[in-house]
Amino acid sequence: MDARLDYFASPTAGKILKHFMSAGKALKESPLPVATQELVALRVSQINGCAVCIDMHAKEAASAGETPVRLNLVAAWREATVFTEAERAALALAEEGTRVADAAGGVSDEVWARAAEHYDEEQLTALVVLVSFMNTANRLNIITRQPAGDYEPGRFR
Repeated sequence: MDARLDYFASPTAGKILKHFMSAGKALKESPLPVATQELVALRVSQINGCAVCIDMHAKEAASAGETPVRLNLVAAWREATVFTEAERAALALAEEGTRVADAAGGVSDEVWARAAEHYDEEQLTALVVLVSFMNTANRLNIITRQPAGDYEPGRFR
C-alpha cells in the first residue's frame, strides 16, 4: 500500500507537523508515566484502527520494557489482570475520550473521578492532551493511508 501523501516531502506538512511533533515531545516529558502513555496511545490507535500508530506504539512500549503479555491484552484490558488500577483508569478515560460520538456525553463523571483518584492535575492534563493528540495523529495517518510495519523505535525522538 502506498500513502496518499508523503508528509516528509511536503513543505506545508513540514511546517505544521514540526509543531505537532514538538507537542508530542512535550507529552513524553510530562509527569504521566511512560508506560501509561504508551498503553493509552496504543489503545486509542486500536480503537481508531490506525495501523501505523499501533505499530509505532507497540514497538516503543516493547523497547521501553513493556511485556508482550500486557501489549497483547491492551485491547481487552477490562478482562485482563495485568494492569494496575491507575492504568485501568487511564485506559477507561482514553476509550471514552476517543469514542465521544458513541457516548454523547463524552467522558463520564465516574470515569473522570476514577482517573482523578490516581493522577494529579498535571498528569490528568497530560492524559487528556495525549488522548486528543493520538486521535489527531490517527486521523492524519488513516486519511492518507500511511503504511505500517517498518517503524523502528526511537525514530521520532
